[in-house]
Amino acid sequence: MPLASDQAPEHRRIIHIDMDAFYASVEQRDNPALRGVPLAVGGAGPRGVVAAASYEARRFGVHSAMASLRARRQCPDLVFVAPRFEVYKAVSRQVHAILACYTPLIQPLSLDEAYLDVTAPLLDRGSATAIAREIKMRIRAETGLTASAGVSYNKFLAKIASDHRKPDGLFVITPQIGPLFVANLAVAKFHGIGPVTAARMAALGIHTGGDLRGYPLAFLIARFGKAGAFYYAAARGEDTRPVVAERRRKSLGAETTFARDLTVWDELVSALAPLLAKLWSTYEREGLSGRTVTVKVKYADFQQITRSRTMAGAIISPAMIERISFDLLRPLFPPRRGIRLLGVALSHLDAAPDPPARQLALALA
Repeated sequence: MPLASDQAPEHRRIIHIDMDAFYASVEQRDNPALRGVPLAVGGAGPRGVVAAASYEARRFGVHSAMASLRARRQCPDLVFVAPRFEVYKAVSRQVHAILACYTPLIQPLSLDEAYLDVTAPLLDRGSATAIAREIKMRIRAETGLTASAGVSYNKFLAKIASDHRKPDGLFVITPQIGPLFVANLAVAKFHGIGPVTAARMAALGIHTGGDLRGYPLAFLIARFGKAGAFYYAAARGEDTRPVVAERRRKSLGAETTFARDLTVWDELVSALAPLLAKLWSTYEREGLSGRTVTVKVKYADFQQITRSRTMAGAIISPAMIERISFDLLRPLFPPRRGIRLLGVALSHLDAAPDPPARQLALALA
């Protein structure tokens, strides 16, 4: 069963740890020649995308998810390195081991960030701030990397705090200053409000948390749906979400962008093979059991479609994934436009059956 903090929200002590420019910092740590130069982790080709950017590159406006060609235009001296995900995962495990010394209530968000509830810590240092400071020191000493930390009484404010003084920052938002801090903060900096929502809010005259606080709950729900309730509370520095450990994975996927648009079925079949192999390897290694296969196709004009099929029972072999994927993709051929990207995902995930049951299912498949 997942663990969750059960204290009253106003009594929680939450830390958000965020590694600084994680992938890029690992590359600069391991290769001294890359230190101090603008660096992007990702593909340098015409279809490449920046997965991470060093702080030197960020000064030129380079950021993750940016097309590599655009990044190169903004920073002609940008150096690209291919990602090494196994190395990043190994460092992430080192960091997680440090965090686990202080609390079992750790909610990872990705390889490079996590929430911790230290209301009742395993190692008490007198305050959450002291714990955060010690964690940062240990991360630097044991990995050679820096992390930023935010400390507050809820997750929303802890996340904002960790962003406030990056890199290598430590910032605390107490219950006394929380509401005023949020009131003066631009809504575009709220975690959970993206550029599109921020633009919609700006059209309503909402630019800061203080502006947002002036609107009633019913209005925000009518305009923004369920998220309106979160915005209403966040504008007041409130967030009742607990830190939940061992969060169950909801989906598992793999995708690739092609150097040349695909238009022929046989080309797609060949391109699908390594995707399915990668997907099945992770699915089997993590002991998962899923029922839904989803294929994603992005065309040359960047229009995107998905197709899904849910089975009555668990997917138990790579051949099943391949067969379902082919069934979903075949009606799309011949395509009217070239295919730029292809992805396959599994969802409706749960823990796999015990080995004897899984082996029997495979034998009967």
